[in-house]
Amino acid sequence: MDYGNCTLCPRQCAVNRAAGETGFCRCPDQALVAKAMLHRWEEPALAGPGGSGAVFFGGCTLGCRYCQNAAISRRPAGTAMDSGALRRVLEDLIARGAENIDLVTPTQFLPTILPALRPKLPVPVVYNTGGYERTQTLQALEGLVDIYLPDLKYADGSLAAELSGAADYAPVAQAAIREMARQTGPVVWEGERVKRGVIIRHLILPGQVENALKVLDWIGETFAPGEVLVSLMRQYTPMGGLPAPFNRPVTQEEYDAVLSWVFLNRLDGFVQEAGAADRGFIPDF
Repeated sequence: MDYGNCTLCPRQCAVNRAAGETGFCRCPDQALVAKAMLHRWEEPALAGPGGSGAVFFGGCTLGCRYCQNAAISRRPAGTAMDSGALRRVLEDLIARGAENIDLVTPTQFLPTILPALRPKLPVPVVYNTGGYERTQTLQALEGLVDIYLPDLKYADGSLAAELSGAADYAPVAQAAIREMARQTGPVVWEGERVKRGVIIRHLILPGQVENALKVLDWIGETFAPGEVLVSLMRQYTPMGGLPAPFNRPVTQEEYDAVLSWVFLNRLDGFVQEAGAADRGFIPDF
C-alpha cells in the first residue's frame, strides 16, 4: 500500500500523491498530525481516567458540511510525520497513561500509519472513522485494529449527497461496517471497558428523524443484539453557513423519537446528554 495511484478511499481519485498530485482530500504523501492528546470525552466504555490517546489527522475523505473538526478536516493541516515519528507519538501517549490509541480520521494516511502500528501496541487501537471506507483498504488493518469506531451517518442517499458529497454513502459504509465486524467479531468486554469489537456512532441531524430511524433499522436487521454497540449522539452543533434545519440543534422531541427506536430495535450501547451539543467539547486545533 502506497500513495501512488491513490485509491485508499471510495473516491478512488487515482492520483499520484508521491509525485505531488492531490485528490479530493488534498493531502500529501506524509501523515499530517494536527493534534495528539489525552482525550477524555469518548464513550466511557473506551477509556477511564487515563483517557484515549487521540491522534487527529489533517484532511478528510468525506468533507461533511457540518464537521466539528472543520479547522483541520477541510484543509491538509498538521505536522508532517513519517512512520517512525508517528510511532514515537503513539508510544509517548501510552507512556502518559493513554488507555488506548484513538486514530481519528486516519484513512488518507494509511501507508504511513500501518508501519507505525507494528509491532502491535500494548493497548487497544481504535480506528475512528466517518464510515465511508473501502473494504479492500480496511483489510490491510486486520490484526492491527482492536476497536472500530465508525459513523453511520446516512441511510438517505440524497441527504448524503447534500451534506457530504457522497450519494453512495449508505451502501459503502454498510459494507465497510460488515467488514469491520468480520475482523473483530462480537464485542468483547473486560470489566467496564470494551477491548475488541465495533461501536457504530450515529449523529442525529436536525430535521432528519426518518434518516436516523432507517440507520437504526439497518443495524438491528444486520446484527444480533450485543454483536455490535451503538453510540447515539446528540452533539450536533451548528457551525454556521448552513440553511434550515441544519442551522439549529437537535430538539428534545427529535432525540426522544430516535431514542425510542434504539429500544425497539433492541440495540445495546450509549446515549449522550443534551449538554454534549456544546462547542466546548471541540478540541482546540
